Amino acid sequence: MYVVYNSHIQSLGARLFRWAFFDFYASNWHPLTWLSHALDYAVWRTNPLGHHLVNVILHAVNTFIVFFVVTTLLEAAKERRLQGASVFSDGRAIRITGTISALLFGLHPAHVESVAWVAERKDLLCGLFFLLSIAAYTRHVGSATGRSAPDRVVWPHRLSGSYLLSLLFFVLALLSKPMAVSLPLVLLILDGYPFRRISSFASFLSAVIEKIPFIAMSLGSVWLTVLAQGSESAMSLMEVVPLSTRLLVAAKAVVFYLLKMVLPLNLIPFYPYPLSASLRFPDFFVPVLLLIAISAFLVVTRGRNRAVLSIWTYYIVTLLPVLGIVQVGGQWMADRYTYLPSIGPFLLMGMAAAWWWTKASEKGGGAVRSVTVCAGVVLFFMMTCVTVSQIAIWKDSFRLWSRVIEKEPERAPSAYNNRGEALAAAGQIDRALADYDRAIALTDGTPALPKSGVFARIASSAYNNRGGIFYGMGLMDKAIKDFDRAIALDSSSYQSFTNRGAAFLAAGQLDNALGDYDTAIALNPNVYEARFGRGETFARKGMLDEAIADFDKAIELNPSRCEAFNSRGVAFDKKGEPERALEDFNRAILADKGCAIAYANRGNYYLKKGKMETAIAELQKACDLGNGHVCEFLKGLKK
Repeated sequence: MYVVYNSHIQSLGARLFRWAFFDFYASNWHPLTWLSHALDYAVWRTNPLGHHLVNVILHAVNTFIVFFVVTTLLEAAKERRLQGASVFSDGRAIRITGTISALLFGLHPAHVESVAWVAERKDLLCGLFFLLSIAAYTRHVGSATGRSAPDRVVWPHRLSGSYLLSLLFFVLALLSKPMAVSLPLVLLILDGYPFRRISSFASFLSAVIEKIPFIAMSLGSVWLTVLAQGSESAMSLMEVVPLSTRLLVAAKAVVFYLLKMVLPLNLIPFYPYPLSASLRFPDFFVPVLLLIAISAFLVVTRGRNRAVLSIWTYYIVTLLPVLGIVQVGGQWMADRYTYLPSIGPFLLMGMAAAWWWTKASEKGGGAVRSVTVCAGVVLFFMMTCVTVSQIAIWKDSFRLWSRVIEKEPERAPSAYNNRGEALAAAGQIDRALADYDRAIALTDGTPALPKSGVFARIASSAYNNRGGIFYGMGLMDKAIKDFDRAIALDSSSYQSFTNRGAAFLAAGQLDNALGDYDTAIALNPNVYEARFGRGETFARKGMLDEAIADFDKAIELNPSRCEAFNSRGVAFDKKGEPERALEDFNRAILADKGCAIAYANRGNYYLKKGKMETAIAELQKACDLGNGHVCEFLKGLKK
């Protein structure tokens, strides 16, 4: 959806920019990410090598910036001689901390999803500009204006260039992924520690006022995100999951993410959302208790644990947008959500390693240091092995969704549906049907599950996909029955209306087909298949001008497809405009050299012109491309 089937990114120009900034495609608004994919497509087309290479390079750059930001912040703590920073009084401990933190960030298995999944380019771009914004803000704090504790308002008349650069990077982060909305709070956390700019209510108020442009940008991004996610019911799970459940699940996620940082085992691409949650269950009660205990302990002992409290607060704040209090999607946690929050736990691990090394050095423990180095090498080697194993899960859709089904055989109906799509694309129709049946059984066939929200959408998608297989097999009655059920479960699914329209068209029910295509286009006017299908229906009804208008729109939506060019050419021919018809047949073949029907129609054009030799050559191409009707026609023509 993001790259292969996204016709919007397949050409650079003003139209791309308009779409990227003013369309909520795939329930998202992240224009910079779309422009990044468009640049990739311009260079690599659909060769996966280039898309993956860019992701890996971005992650490598982010890893270096993590090292830079961590060491810079520790240097700031050292300069201010803050409580708890005594261990980091020498550069070696700071470099050890930065190196361990960056290595964990760069190699941790939890980050595989953000890098190996091409569609998560948004994570990498957001991470890049988020970290650059912090780096620029750190420079701002080090300037003459920023260094003083702000007991007075410093914004807007004494802003440094670094402040404006930080704001620019923040905007770019928001244009990449809205998860960056937490940055204003992160900057306030840094103002408290290590920058020590907040020492009173007045200085706190001044620091908040200084962040007004950041806060305004965050609020704007939140508003656009809610609009985007609501455009295709991405937040439908909130209809069936009460706030109390979402809060308990959020608390559990905070603790479980920490566990994944320390022990990255059983990572899967999709963690199904629990429908029931209660403090009576240990898997909810224990995480809530731990969350409260850790937070309370750090607040009470903040005098000697300011660094840890600051890191813990950063971790919570950066997780807040994805904890599901405002639930988006059907997952309760996701590895990709740890990309920025994980820097907090990794920094703590790096600090612990530097503390251990420093203490061993002070006591002259050469043997201890040697054992520590060996243990560290072994641990990083083991972690890298887990990472390599995790990468293999992302090799293809079948392997990815099979992994989810292996771990969650009863709670992930979407995994069966998605694996069915992969099997259908590979031509394994029977196995695909079995997966669609299972997805339907786990959703529409389970009375305990609500017939609304995300479960209805999964069931609807499975019915729609199964109907598509029946359509391909020529079983129109069964196809229409499945499309009926898909629409009953999700009346906002333009795909189901489009597909049922195609089935009605194939069955010769032109009025029904036209009604479904009209509905599909009303739901989403920018779907190639709906525009093309309605054009075909108009053409079958003899409404050639209306057909040509729809073919025009289909071509505008996807000029790389040959069918609309060919069908428009046929319509022009029926209108008595053979030269315009020939032009469209030529353009169809330019768009797709394998478009057999366009060769056949071009052959018919030359037959009418009496150019027998040219006509036979064109028809032969159509025959060679597998058009059996043309082959039979050629035999009779040659006789």
